[in-house]
Amino acid sequence: MAFYKKMYNEKTGVYYPLAVTVGNPVETKKIAERLAAISTVSKADVAAVLAELPGVLADYMSQGKSVRLDGLGTFRYTLSTKGVEQEADFDFQKQVQAVRVQFVPQREGAVTRGGTATRELVPADIEWQEWLGRAEEASSGDDTGGSSQGGGGSDDGNDDGEL
Repeated sequence: MAFYKKMYNEKTGVYYPLAVTVGNPVETKKIAERLAAISTVSKADVAAVLAELPGVLADYMSQGKSVRLDGLGTFRYTLSTKGVEQEADFDFQKQVQAVRVQFVPQREGAVTRGGTATRELVPADIEWQEWLGRAEEASSGDDTGGSSQGGGGSDDGNDDGEL
């Protein structure tokens, strides 16, 4: 079950839902255990592969490539930069403020105009419940959360509301 909370944006004067995650993030060990349970590979083997994944992704992206993982999505580098008015003032090192990784979840279904496409990581039948601030409501025996995630409507540039 996913959770949301009602947020008010003073700039626009509207209420909007904000996705909330609860508890601590699910760690690699728990992911490895679950993947091992549904496959023929050991937890240690899964953990070893997951540990190497960030370095492999970074290596390919540093070669100017995007990386697509079937069933998951695509990763690529993006730049946060500041511009200059004159081409003669262009200096890559001075203008780049941050290098970020953009993740785009895989789409499934029609991607043509008028068609319906869904994101692989967003189940169509996801059930939402209002977060009332009590951890026991969110507990399903699984440690599956972290912090709030940004939701529509906020113009302050910071949609992440930590709980």
